[in-house]
Amino acid sequence: MSAADHPVFGPGKLGPLELRNRVIKCGTNEGMSRDGLVTDQLIEWHRAFAAGGVAMTTLAYCSVASEGRTFRQQIWLRDEALPGLRRFTDAVHSEGAKASIQLGHAGWFANPRATKAPPVGPSRTFSPHAQAFSRAMSEDEIASSIEDFAAAARLSVEAGFDALEIHAGHGYLLSQFLSPWNNRRKDRWGGSLENRARFPREVLKAVRAAAGPGVAVYPKLNMDDGFKGGLTLDDGVEVARLLEADGSVDALQLTGGHTTKTPMYLMRGDVPLHEMLANEKSWVRRWGLRLFAPSMLKAYPFEEAFFLPLARRFREAVRLPLMLLGGITRLDTFDRAIAEGFEFVAVGRALIADPDLVRRMQAGQATESRCTHCNRCIIEMDRAGTRCVLDD
Repeated sequence: MSAADHPVFGPGKLGPLELRNRVIKCGTNEGMSRDGLVTDQLIEWHRAFAAGGVAMTTLAYCSVASEGRTFRQQIWLRDEALPGLRRFTDAVHSEGAKASIQLGHAGWFANPRATKAPPVGPSRTFSPHAQAFSRAMSEDEIASSIEDFAAAARLSVEAGFDALEIHAGHGYLLSQFLSPWNNRRKDRWGGSLENRARFPREVLKAVRAAAGPGVAVYPKLNMDDGFKGGLTLDDGVEVARLLEADGSVDALQLTGGHTTKTPMYLMRGDVPLHEMLANEKSWVRRWGLRLFAPSMLKAYPFEEAFFLPLARRFREAVRLPLMLLGGITRLDTFDRAIAEGFEFVAVGRALIADPDLVRRMQAGQATESRCTHCNRCIIEMDRAGTRCVLDD
């Protein structure tokens, strides 16, 4: 079969954007920013995906506020970051790809040692990551956070990004408001699903208004949290319906899992505990890993397209374009996703292992990634930057 016979290599439309194919490099923490700013290393890492044929690559884990950072070096959106962000989008565009930026806030597991501020969230909750209790956000803080997302959107558009991905998954702040495990509020921001969805919906409306008509907006949305007491699949589907009715988004990127409860729900495959322990500098966190790893780091065996059964529920429920994510490593899976009505495939580890995978698939030189799902790339982000250890 020629490239023209594979539907995944045909052009795709994401809101106002025309994409050269249907493969998106999803946001994966790069570990390459310094002092909250873009580096040359980070730019070249993403340039490789763009040159390798993806339609769009996503700059990951950019915080909309200093106090929303998970780690000290994480990019956060302010004027000082603008020159580096412009160099990033210029580099990606020069290779013929579009550039997306993932905007988020860590909420209750923001790192107070990095932010110099106590973590906040929907409710008071102890965070093992922050080693502190979060404080429930006030009405004024919620309003301020909505404006932080809008301001970050405006800065991102000024920097030349084509798409804005709003992180509403994995137990980040917007996901925390959606999840009944995190959100125990009794006011208009908690309780019923409609109330729990109010903050994410207001953020996305504000981002849509700030972005303007020429930029695509989509959330990275949990389908479910992956544990009892968290966001359920039925609730996730209903949130998707609400967002579609709002008219604030151009697509949904479907994901799942909760960073502090089910972190491996998304990263199916091996649990590199030995490497995590060896890399952890804090004896307190090493002790915590040894003690709580059996419950916190539950292993989920890898299956090709492991989120597809859940994602089919969303495909039945909404007409919005959907990005299928989760263990998509083979060309036949790319094509199957498009055939089942998903407009895009969002790929992480397979592209980390093979940045030029799309180009080689189009040329008939490859049919699958060499990724072994060892998940040791997770460890590398805390060393010199995310990379595939198969290159050693």
